[in-house]
Amino acid sequence: MTLNQAGGAPAERKFPNRSLVFAVCAAGIGGTFQYGLNVSVINGPSQAVQTFINHTWLERYQATIPGHTLTLLWSTIVSIFTLGGLLGGCIGGTLSVKLGRKGSLLANNGFAIVAALLMGLSSPTGLFELLIVGRFLSGLNAGIALCVQPLYLGEIAPTALRGSISIGTVVFITGGILTGQLLGLKELLGDEGLWPLLLATTCLPALLQLLALPFCPESPRFLLMDRGDEEACEEALKRFNGLDHFEKEREDMESERILALGVQTLKPWELFEDRSLRWQLLTVFVINSAQQLNGINAIYFYADSVFRQCGIAADKIPYATVGTGACECITALTCGLLIDRLGRRVLIVGGYFLMSVCCVGFTLSLTYQDASPALPYVSMACIFAFILSFGLGPGGVTNILNTELFTQTTRPAAYIISGVVSWLSFFTVGMVFPFIVTGLQQYSFLVFLVVCIGAGAYILFVVPETKGKTFLEIHQEFQMGEEKEKSGGETIASTLYEHTGGETIASTTL
Repeated sequence: MTLNQAGGAPAERKFPNRSLVFAVCAAGIGGTFQYGLNVSVINGPSQAVQTFINHTWLERYQATIPGHTLTLLWSTIVSIFTLGGLLGGCIGGTLSVKLGRKGSLLANNGFAIVAALLMGLSSPTGLFELLIVGRFLSGLNAGIALCVQPLYLGEIAPTALRGSISIGTVVFITGGILTGQLLGLKELLGDEGLWPLLLATTCLPALLQLLALPFCPESPRFLLMDRGDEEACEEALKRFNGLDHFEKEREDMESERILALGVQTLKPWELFEDRSLRWQLLTVFVINSAQQLNGINAIYFYADSVFRQCGIAADKIPYATVGTGACECITALTCGLLIDRLGRRVLIVGGYFLMSVCCVGFTLSLTYQDASPALPYVSMACIFAFILSFGLGPGGVTNILNTELFTQTTRPAAYIISGVVSWLSFFTVGMVFPFIVTGLQQYSFLVFLVVCIGAGAYILFVVPETKGKTFLEIHQEFQMGEEKEKSGGETIASTLYEHTGGETIASTTL
């Protein structure tokens, strides 16, 4: 046992044990890795799928499919994933309470397996409708995973390692995106005739999770506070924390459990009725909407044209796109190494600041791209710098804050709200972004500049640092802020009362 210098307590953990690492990998491979894979895997075979729809339509109706109908069907196949994700986000928190965090992740694999089967059979059966149903189920799977997996990782992680462990959510998202990009290369499954197999590969992560996750314990917090199973909780804590460190985590959980005695797990609408949670809820709205509206999707939209202007051949652009995916994946891993050293605020505020600089640089380089042959390379540098800044900041930290700002009784409902906000923002970007680009062209990044500056400023002035703090300590810090506001409002009202000689004054405190 390693002892610290102050006394006989075990030294602070710096690295997770094998059981904890295994649990992170088991949860991630069938969770957010699946989401990242589904986001990217549909891009490669777009032309092949549209050709299949055209041939199927011709066989059915002996007529060529109208162009607008083909566009509508393809757009439906792509966007139905978002609607499935929205529904999954709405039910994920409820499932995590009913089935447990681990149980929900295991049950969620059923949607992924059925989805992969339907999409794989669409070509042999000549039913493009199966693609629509399959993509919807894939979105449902992703929505549940994005809600439940961060819950599970945040609750099994020791306080000292919570940032590094929780960043696994983002690491597996970026890993899934990169895997989808690689599988879509023509040397692997990107050949036109292999697209059904490419889409069906999404069942493999689900099968891996079904094999691995049963060997991991349930969330200790869920076992103690929701199920009241102290013995199972202690056993899980020993597995995840080791015999030398589990007692401190158990004490922190017991303090939170005592505070929550007699309080049932809240529903999403009940969170809005609790004034003590208003700043946490406002923070959830800001950070989750900004994560989707900050311009990262616009960067990927412009990437291909910038790569062409830099002289990259059209058939080589997919490899450059893989480079952007690898960049984001490496950045997520780097964020995991830094987050428990530098803290959440430094990374996310710094990330938004750097993204703001990149928005200005990208706007200028696109505006004057014909003035110098070097400017397209400046644009390319801005693309990679923006992706790096996003991965180190908003991309890595947002999900961790969603976990840390709430206690056990409010966290599942908070994840439902954050999921709805995130998926609605994602859907809004998909619907509105083409019109913004058409209307503003390169100046669309000025809109994203405002979002980045606004989100960074809000976090800087409102959100406290959560590094190394227990969930209860973070909750109490927000409560202290509420009390200061109240006392400040009462002092102002009292002063006004005295200065007006006792006249009635209506005062409102935020």
